[in-house]
Amino acid sequence: MTNTDRAKSRALRPGDVVEVRSTAEILATLDGDAALANMPFMPEMLRYTGSRFRVSRRVDKICDTIAYTGSRRLRNTVYLEDLRCDGSSHGGCQAGCKLYWNEAWLRRVDDDHEGPADRRDDGNGEELASLANKGARTVRSLEGAPTEVWRCQATEALKASTHLRGFDIRQYWREMTNGNFGLYEFCRIMATGIVIEIAVRLGFSRRLPLRGPGKGPRVSLGLKPGDVVTVRSPGEIAATLDGSGLDRGLSFDREMLPFCGQTVRVKDRVVNIVDDKTGRLLNIRKDCLILEGAVCSGTKSFGCLYCPREIHAYWREAWVQSVEKNGERSVIASEQSA
Repeated sequence: MTNTDRAKSRALRPGDVVEVRSTAEILATLDGDAALANMPFMPEMLRYTGSRFRVSRRVDKICDTIAYTGSRRLRNTVYLEDLRCDGSSHGGCQAGCKLYWNEAWLRRVDDDHEGPADRRDDGNGEELASLANKGARTVRSLEGAPTEVWRCQATEALKASTHLRGFDIRQYWREMTNGNFGLYEFCRIMATGIVIEIAVRLGFSRRLPLRGPGKGPRVSLGLKPGDVVTVRSPGEIAATLDGSGLDRGLSFDREMLPFCGQTVRVKDRVVNIVDDKTGRLLNIRKDCLILEGAVCSGTKSFGCLYCPREIHAYWREAWVQSVEKNGERSVIASEQSA
């Protein structure tokens, strides 16, 4: 076998250039629920057929945000650059989850390969769109009653994956051998994760002091996408939390601590998100934000070490300060929520 043949036969790795297959080819891989190995091909992915991207990361393990069983094993799955779901076919969900791509939906592009595929409708686009849209809805038993809810890659991630035992060292070693990390970065993340986990368990970590039980202040800053804010200090944020570490049901976790004191831009105001566990579209109170670059790193909790999902953190307006155009921080007026 030549080196070229070996390259073609191996699993995709970060840096590989791929082309999303045609609608006909993708359609042939899907079952009646528009899924392959329980992972849905969603309507939001249709526009990428025939386009080329670089593989940004293999997705061999993910964290479980449905049953919280720890890490889960995914197979034959990659991320392409920073392609995220825009929620346009899921009730306007603003979670912005990174899209899972099964390798069967992709074609590796060789250096001598001709240009991108002809993206004209191959006669199967309408059929694939119909199937994908049908698969975006399902009926679940919620509170003892059958309820039609949304279905997406996040809600089906538990079914599409298998449980990973925490002491199974193969899940960590795989993150280096699959090309996701070099030796130095792999060791740095591992060491950081172990130190933080030990510190948390022994009570020595920099944890937010919880206030409560009580209600945090409801702040209305009228922030818009593109506005600049500075994230408040841990102490200031702690003052808004109840005895469970929540601000009106929204948690502040250790993955968010590194952003304290940083000045960042508002990416979006969050109103609607699909609940991973139930599939229901949740309406979030008006003072909730997504900040640019403020995503889960997968390095601050040993149970989710190396998780590549980069989930957006949600921020209450009480946790940030607006920054005026002249660079000075504005004074925030807040009132206790009723």
